[in-house]
Amino acid sequence: MTERARALLEYADDELILGWRDSEWTGVAPFLEEDVAFSSISQNEVGHARALYEIAARELGTTADELAFDRKPDEYRSAPLVEFRRMDWAATIARHVLYEAADEIRVEALKDSGDEEVAGLAAKMDREEAYHRIHAQMWEERLRGEPRFQAALDELWPAAVAVLPEELRPELAARTGRDLPSNSLLLAHERGSHAEEWPALWEEMTEVRRSVPGAAW
Repeated sequence: MTERARALLEYADDELILGWRDSEWTGVAPFLEEDVAFSSISQNEVGHARALYEIAARELGTTADELAFDRKPDEYRSAPLVEFRRMDWAATIARHVLYEAADEIRVEALKDSGDEEVAGLAAKMDREEAYHRIHAQMWEERLRGEPRFQAALDELWPAAVAVLPEELRPELAARTGRDLPSNSLLLAHERGSHAEEWPALWEEMTEVRRSVPGAAW
């Protein structure tokens, strides 16, 4: 697998799985408008995942659906941050804030890359991600000073740093005003490791696809 395909899969896996996690708030969010907001954000993330998978699929000789649903759990390259099941509002918003901060840096790097196809897609995604960042910033301001929110930010920080490749991590620390975690803290959150909730999420995500192997959906 080329480095390009690997990077596309990592990004697509992050977006697909985070979209799935965000969708879990539909119907149970603390405010009606947040049912709508997180549903919209979730749809955007899954749409971004599909677009990234489609580029990777052409290079790998497969399809976006096969990449999204036919791999074994240990073949996914998602960051553990997006796999966590956090059905506490403060923790969900903390992940939202940290992921969007990291994702902005990742999108900027892709927009500036020499790969015209990927740069073009990144620019399109960035226009939609701008709404996600505004939403995250609104909630960050609203929850600032809330102890549970601050504790969740601290807990999730190493996992958020591990979303990015090593060369982009100092920029995330600079923008958030935080120190980079130690290597020992990062180790448990690097790609290639998975959150303990991941197997159950994979079962749920792929259940229908696996119910009739080989079916043309």
